[in-house]
Amino acid sequence: MKLSEHKDLKAAITDLPVKEKDKLLLRLVAKDKVLTEHLHYKLLESEIDLEDRKEKIKADVSEQISELKKLNAKEALVKVRKMVTSVNHFYKVTKDSFGEVELKLFILNSVPLDYRRSMFGYRDYIILFFSFYLKTVSVTLNKYKKLHEDLQFDLSENFNYLLNKIYSSKLAASAEASNLPKEIS
Repeated sequence: MKLSEHKDLKAAITDLPVKEKDKLLLRLVAKDKVLTEHLHYKLLESEIDLEDRKEKIKADVSEQISELKKLNAKEALVKVRKMVTSVNHFYKVTKDSFGEVELKLFILNSVPLDYRRSMFGYRDYIILFFSFYLKTVSVTLNKYKKLHEDLQFDLSENFNYLLNKIYSSKLAASAEASNLPKEIS
């Protein structure tokens, strides 16, 4: 049931006494962890806390990068997905588009692109890893394009480094096929 479909319910909620509204709000917030974290961030944290969140994610990623070089493609895919998921969670909580693009670029620039093939199994996880990697780059590029020009300028060097990394690897043909630019101006 959507609230927008029931205008009478919306009016009834706004007419509730403040104490009752507060009680209902607290119950609703308690049921959603992301909403709880978002409200905590919005109401109780400052710009310094935002930078601390970014630095924590960067530290976690840096810690895992040395491990990635020793893994096969399947294991690396799992780890990189978790890293990207942590950035997605960061965005859901903070609504910081610049931070999201910055962190994804950090991850994508840090992740090595050469992995061992798994000896067992019927799936080629290198293909899955590469398609996930390129899809993440594409999504990040779209979000990058929506940022203000000044913010794009701040991230353009990192993005060009990433694109150069892709086009000088085994991914060049796939990147060209998926219409990734070779450089961002």
